[in-house]
Amino acid sequence: MNILLLGYGKMGQLIGHIAESRGHSLAGKINIDNRSELDQLDASQIDAAIEFSQPEAAVENIKWCLENGIPILSGTTGWLEKKPELDALTVEKNGAFFYASNYSIGVNIFFKVNEFLAKLMNETTGYTASIEEIHHTAKKDAPSGTAITLAEGIIDNKADFKDWYLTGEMDGSKQSLPITSKRIDPAPGTHIIRYQSEIDDIEISHTAHSRQGFALGAVLVAEWIQGKKGVLSMNDFLSF
Repeated sequence: MNILLLGYGKMGQLIGHIAESRGHSLAGKINIDNRSELDQLDASQIDAAIEFSQPEAAVENIKWCLENGIPILSGTTGWLEKKPELDALTVEKNGAFFYASNYSIGVNIFFKVNEFLAKLMNETTGYTASIEEIHHTAKKDAPSGTAITLAEGIIDNKADFKDWYLTGEMDGSKQSLPITSKRIDPAPGTHIIRYQSEIDDIEISHTAHSRQGFALGAVLVAEWIQGKKGVLSMNDFLSF
């Protein structure tokens, strides 16, 4: 399989290494410095694109792939207000667009545990909920896309909350779930869900030891997406 890498920072490089170790070829390595080379590529020779760039580049990268008939999966966060536009373009072009805030299999299991716990907490009172996420200082967006997905999982399953807010930037209402973001090197990613009361605390957490799980998950999805159509997610890939 020929894979186009859109974004070639630390994550892109690791994805490329894993892809090649699994017998795939790299059709291109595009980043901010050689973005002009994208239009010179032969789209017919590209089987899938993996997009881990920057928020300001993600939308145009995804559009280019959809308009050129290339199945595209993206893990870039911080641009999701424009996702409905790309979902519509996917349908219009009869393409394949896969988005996940996190490609780690373990994190996606964690998402489901978080949703289940939120449902359980509807049955009790006296607990306040919060999310804390810790990443390396090179991560530009806050909160992380993974933290937002966790927040949405709580909001969708616990009646107390209507939205979320980032602590330090604003004060939320009682119906707003607080997210605290910390940037500490060399942390690749920790997410903690807390329910606190006067009697006790309940916590669940996920800590990534490296980027390996994220990168491998992206390559596995690139292999899986062949022949698929539509707007896709990890729920489709994992059959949750």
